[in-house]
Amino acid sequence: MTTAPVVHSLREQIREHIVEGIVSGRWQPGERIVERRIATELEVSQTPVREALRELESLRLIESAPNKGVRVRNLTAADLEESYPVRAGLEAIAAELAAERLAGDCSALEPHVAALYEADRDSDGTAQVRHTVAFHRELVRAAGNSVLLHTWEGLGIEVFTALSIRWLGTVQQSYAEEHEELVAAFRRRDPRIADLVKAHVLGCAPHTGDDPS
Repeated sequence: MTTAPVVHSLREQIREHIVEGIVSGRWQPGERIVERRIATELEVSQTPVREALRELESLRLIESAPNKGVRVRNLTAADLEESYPVRAGLEAIAAELAAERLAGDCSALEPHVAALYEADRDSDGTAQVRHTVAFHRELVRAAGNSVLLHTWEGLGIEVFTALSIRWLGTVQQSYAEEHEELVAAFRRRDPRIADLVKAHVLGCAPHTGDDPS
């Protein structure tokens, strides 16, 4: 069975283009991002580019200043670390709300665990980010709380996960095994599931003592 491709809005496509440029190093920390140049390059109007940049500014990935334009923020390990306690708290709540549902059916999580085993074998950082984030999104979605999901997505999980892995090298020994352990905990109705999820998320965070080079 093939999965239908996800259709992203123009703003989301532009946002992903800019994020990829930052993560890949096309735009370095402190470097200016020119709205008009992106619009020309992607053959779009400046309005969706402006919207995408505004969203990335709310995620603290870029910053703007009068007469200086938009620039990539000089993010540190401390900046990236800040979102993880908030995310851990949200996912602990989600785990409690989703516990009964996932105990009976983990089919939304399992494909991402399988994909993570393949990504681990291939040392594919891009796939590790994509399926790690997708796993946690499905976990939060299983809670059935739209406010919780909206708040979680507003943290820019995919962006900060990618930056943590690619900029700071915060790589777990095995992404797949850690996530498979969470699936097993849901299946056995582990009463500590919220604490297990919280500890897992906090364990993925970069630390201020890490060398960011």
